[in-house]
Amino acid sequence: MSTTAEQTTSIPSGTWGVDPVHSSTGFAVSYSGVGTFRGSFGDFDAKLVDGRLEGVAKVGSVRVDDENLAGHLQSPDFFDAEQHPELRFASRTIERDGDRVSIQGDLTLRGVTHPVEITGTVSGPLENAYGQQRIGFDLETTVNRQDYGFAWNMELPGGGQALGDDVIITANLALVQA
Repeated sequence: MSTTAEQTTSIPSGTWGVDPVHSSTGFAVSYSGVGTFRGSFGDFDAKLVDGRLEGVAKVGSVRVDDENLAGHLQSPDFFDAEQHPELRFASRTIERDGDRVSIQGDLTLRGVTHPVEITGTVSGPLENAYGQQRIGFDLETTVNRQDYGFAWNMELPGGGQALGDDVIITANLALVQA
């Protein structure tokens, strides 16, 4: 059994798999200069193995409120699902300080990989009502979509672009020890 101090300053070893019912992944980008466009991925996986966090999302599972827009997001203008069916993240380091976490790793979108820092909070590990050890991460990073080849945009009638370049990527992960 880990001590409380160990639980609040370290990431546990072993293998932890995602609980897809209690987890989500998504993105947000400024739209038309007055709002935020949000989307999510229905088919994703994440695992924490001996202090290394990895995740993958299937581009074909992107969810948005407009069917036509969902199709456009699959096209070469955006995710280019035919050529690049997955988004990937693999951590290099995870640093925990109490409930805060900083993760350095590599994010791959459209076949382009760049280093990113993901920050957020971590909870646990704790035992749930069914005797399972669980750990939770609420994570966020901001990337420039142009860096990954997402160049599509549209000029607004009054000037400016329809889409912002900064995209916020989020992952809310509940992981269960295997």
